[in-house]
Amino acid sequence: MTRREFIAASALALPALSPALSLAGRTREPKRTLRKAVMFGMVGGDLTVAQKFRLLKECGFEGVEMDSPTTIPMQEIAAAAKDTGIVVHGLVDSLHWKFHLNSPDAAVRAKGLEALETALRDGKTLGVASILLVPGVVNEKQPYDQAWELTQAEIRKALPLARECGVKIAIENVWNNFLLSPLEAARYVDEFKDPMVAFHFDIGNVINYGYPDQWVRVLGKRIAKLHIKDFSRKKRNDEGLWKGFDVQLGEGDAGWASVMKALDEVGYSTAPAGNWATAEVGGGDAARLRTVSDQMDKLFAM
Repeated sequence: MTRREFIAASALALPALSPALSLAGRTREPKRTLRKAVMFGMVGGDLTVAQKFRLLKECGFEGVEMDSPTTIPMQEIAAAAKDTGIVVHGLVDSLHWKFHLNSPDAAVRAKGLEALETALRDGKTLGVASILLVPGVVNEKQPYDQAWELTQAEIRKALPLARECGVKIAIENVWNNFLLSPLEAARYVDEFKDPMVAFHFDIGNVINYGYPDQWVRVLGKRIAKLHIKDFSRKKRNDEGLWKGFDVQLGEGDAGWASVMKALDEVGYSTAPAGNWATAEVGGGDAARLRTVSDQMDKLFAM
């Protein structure tokens, strides 16, 4: 074989190498693009909104979730976001625990719908992507099947406004005795047949009765946002149910390596524009916020 023939043959052989291999022979990991945020209530101290936003920026965060309805003027929030570069990426319906959309009282449901609509309008003002909604509560007086029917009916009333505002309604999994499996949660969202309804997945909230990575794989593209927290089954068993949350990020039973793999598989953690991951844990001063930021970095690198 001549030198020219050898070079040509070698070039033809190169495509046979797996594109998943780097020059060092290691499998390329997907580039994760998650954007870090916190709940506004985590920022301690007697500070203005702008001061709190600046502190978040200094601690390595890009965004924040806030409440609506709220007593804080929207103009103040918008100005602080513009001045600091912190993105108010989502709002939490602050009255969904008070005015259940599945209440047997129509007047209560109406107040719940009004609160959701206020949050949607505030969301448009701030340019947020979604409103976090706990749709209802199941108990001895508010049956499961009625919770399904009534909450969907009320949410449908808000969908025209959601489309007008360009803000999604994102259903969260919480300890409300409702949507207790990922299959149910997926079905609940799908029955709206509307892209303005999605899911706000709280990783820590399912550990008491499920496995976060399984939820991620089932929910898939329905996931609009993530809440980041951990939960220890051992602390729950030894010290009581709510003590399960009394654990640092990465020290509970979330199974973060599996969670991150699942988020990669469904494309949430690798979206080119970057999707949001918001810490919902104990907050405090700058030192505490930096600790949370560092913990999140470690989890997202798994």
